[in-house]
Amino acid sequence: MKIVITGITRGLGRALTDYYIAEGHTVIGCGRGAEGILDLRFTHPAPQDFSVLDVADTTKVELWAERVLGVHGTPDFLINNAALMNDPAPLWEVPADKFSRLIDVNIKGVANVIRAFVPAMVKEKKGVVVNFSSGWGRSVSPEVAPYCASKWAIEGLTKALAEELPEGMAAVPLNPGIINTGMLQQCWADDAASYPLAEAWAKKAGPYILTLSRKDNGHSVSVGD
Repeated sequence: MKIVITGITRGLGRALTDYYIAEGHTVIGCGRGAEGILDLRFTHPAPQDFSVLDVADTTKVELWAERVLGVHGTPDFLINNAALMNDPAPLWEVPADKFSRLIDVNIKGVANVIRAFVPAMVKEKKGVVVNFSSGWGRSVSPEVAPYCASKWAIEGLTKALAEELPEGMAAVPLNPGIINTGMLQQCWADDAASYPLAEAWAKKAGPYILTLSRKDNGHSVSVGD
């Protein structure tokens, strides 16, 4: 399968990339970290395809997608994983610029990628869009209000998108679960160590994601369902 994944240089995105390639799939991915992208290029040569890209940059996302679609064709799965977490703080103490940056990546970035890839998928009436949500997209906790807001938005955005897609396609908001990544360590510090690492998570999440299809269109799902 051809799988497009955003935010591939670390955490869940990197773990999924390594897993899918090991399973024989082609992964086309992007991430902001040039060093991480360079490492991926050395580790996984063509037909794998990795680009330095900030999903919040609308024009660059459009150019990236145009190239990817021209070279690889439409993806079977489009996985929007790239996201930021705010430093834990009461909402009124979160700086405006950091709040805006989180929204730009977590919500606008997802919309940018959808806008760039989904028209080609709609034309062929095939493909699954998986937007990573969170337990905090369906509940809340103190000191992570910006992140909660962004993931609640992803739930609504994805469910609305699901109603717009033709037969043969699906859009699914996915809660990946609680995984010991840099993002979790940012908000839970030492408590993150009690949760599984991304590499172990990918062995469960990777095959689960590939089972998502039209039957799941618009349904909130979680890894392990």
